[in-house]
Amino acid sequence: MNFSDLFTQIITVLMGFFAIMNPIANTSVFLGLTARDSSSVRRRIAKKSLMLSFCIITAFTLGGQYIFTLFGITLTAFRLVGGILVALVGYHMLQGGEHSPIQNPSSEDQAKSIAAQLEVSISPLAMPILAGPGTIATAMNFTSSGKPADLLVTLISFGLLCVITYIFFIYGNKFIHYIGDNGIKVVTRLMGLILAVIGMQMMIGGIVEVVSTINIGVH
Repeated sequence: MNFSDLFTQIITVLMGFFAIMNPIANTSVFLGLTARDSSSVRRRIAKKSLMLSFCIITAFTLGGQYIFTLFGITLTAFRLVGGILVALVGYHMLQGGEHSPIQNPSSEDQAKSIAAQLEVSISPLAMPILAGPGTIATAMNFTSSGKPADLLVTLISFGLLCVITYIFFIYGNKFIHYIGDNGIKVVTRLMGLILAVIGMQMMIGGIVEVVSTINIGVH
């Protein structure tokens, strides 16, 4: 494979990942989930969530079928559970719960607060929003041939997408400064609604797959 073919393949795979992960839409979700966090915490959440996403995709790229077989799970079940998780997070965001004010918190309390804020980088950001069933399925599809070149191209392409998404996440926070407190509440509820719909769509996709499997089995 010459450089031209390699570059073309990387761009093709990158566009495939871009379409399924959609960093533009995920930036809005990220802003909603981190609307009340400081700029430094927001950066840490963005970095941690994308690093975890890359690790997850790398793991499934290198041994996805083995992982599913080892635990006896299917991509359909993964999609259903991921959909439920995302929908629940969206539901809680729709409730618009306020953070309790803390006067002069201790160092221990501050550490616990930051740790709690960073948890969002694991769930729902890293999984299932960024490295969700669709992204995992896409990665496994690109590497289904088992060729080392395809594995390398897939990982390079997803790594580039993580860098692009990080830029979207970090510069998207400037939006927060212009909308004020009421705007933050509106964005949070709006993103909660979008997350709930995304979760429902993931569940519907899983249910459709289950029904299709049952119909094939019947016939």
